[in-house]
Parts: sequence; C-alpha cells; structure tokens
Amino acid sequence: MKPIQTAIELILSGNREIFFTVGTSLSFSFFSTILAGFMGLSIATILTLCRFPLRRFLISLITSLMAVPTVVVGLVVYSLLSRSGPLGSLGWLYTPYAVIIGQSIFALPIVISYLWTGFSKLDLRFFETIHTLGCSFSTKCFLTWRESQTVLTNALLSSFGRVLSEVGISMMLGGNIRWYTRTMTTAIALETNRGEYEQALALGILLLLLSIGINTLTFRISAQGGRT
Repeated sequence: MKPIQTAIELILSGNREIFFTVGTSLSFSFFSTILAGFMGLSIATILTLCRFPLRRFLISLITSLMAVPTVVVGLVVYSLLSRSGPLGSLGWLYTPYAVIIGQSIFALPIVISYLWTGFSKLDLRFFETIHTLGCSFSTKCFLTWRESQTVLTNALLSSFGRVLSEVGISMMLGGNIRWYTRTMTTAIALETNRGEYEQALALGILLLLLSIGINTLTFRISAQGGRT
C-alpha cells in the first residue's frame, strides 16, 4: 500500500513534472485528433456520398489499418523524418511535430471507420431526399454532418482515447525527452524501468482516470443521441 499512498500524495501535491507530462500528453493527443478528424471527416464523407471503382476495397483497407501496431506507424514515420529520410531536412524527429504526425496517422483509420459506419446507419430516405432535391455536393456534406453530430463527437472522443494511451509512436518519434516530448505512457515505461514505481503509479492512476472519463462521456453522448 505504501507505493499507492505515495503516488496519491504526488498527485494531490500537484507534482510539477507529473502534471507537465499529463499536459504534454493531452496537447499531443488533442492536436493529432483534430488533424485526423479533419482528414477523416473528408475521406469518410466522400466514401459515403460518392460511388467510384475500388470504393469497397478502400473501405476494407482502411478498416484493416485499425489493427496496425503503433510501433509500425512509428517506424514508417521515423524512416521519413530521420536524417537519411526524404523529410529529414525538416528536423522534426524527436519533436512534438513528429509525435503529432505519427499519432494523426495512427488515429486516421479509426476516425474514418467510426464515421463511415455512423454515416451508413443514417436513414436511406435521408440520402434519397437530398439527392432528389438536387443539393450540391457541399450542401450534401453539410446536411450529412448535421445529421451525424453524435457520430462525429464519438469518433473524435474514441480516437482521442486511443491516441492518449499509445506508447510506441511517442517513444520512437518523441524520444521521451524530459520537459519536451515525454508523455504519460512513455514516462510510465521509463519510471518503471528505473524502479520509480510511485511516479509511474501516479501517472498510471491519472491515465486510468482520463480513460474512464473519456469512455463515460462517449457512452453518455451515445445514449443521448439514441434517444433523440
């Protein structure tokens, strides 16, 4: 019980390094989710409203990409941003930019799959109506998004939760640099290896609370959306 007590004391005392790490994780996850959200919303909308060759294949491929391990995503982005890579001149490796790019790529298939599944569940009469009225493509997009606000919110929350708890991308692309790119997951791994269980446990408790909060919020939004 001593490590748990010490971990709680670190949290309640407002330990600066712990909460800086939490803030870093939240900011990285927020920006990567927003970036993936913009791209994912555009792609999911096109897949829903447009009919073109290989559409089903693309949907299956994107769905399959949800199972790609984070370390594979990290390895691909690392090869692009390393000194010998095509984007090495940017100097983004081991910076927040690299972590956000990697997390955005990881989150993109999640966002697309959630949104496409949600759009597909809309009443068929809705799509027939906007097609019969001769709405422009931009108007169709707007109306589809308006009808799917709950789906969009849940997709972003689910993506945020997945990104917040990943470790492979943050470790490989951020370098786990103290006061710069260290996130909750990479700090937990580091402190555990160093034998600093109290620090790791404190971060683990906060990560668990955040994950529970995100899942609870997602459930409540889904429940409210189902009643409307």
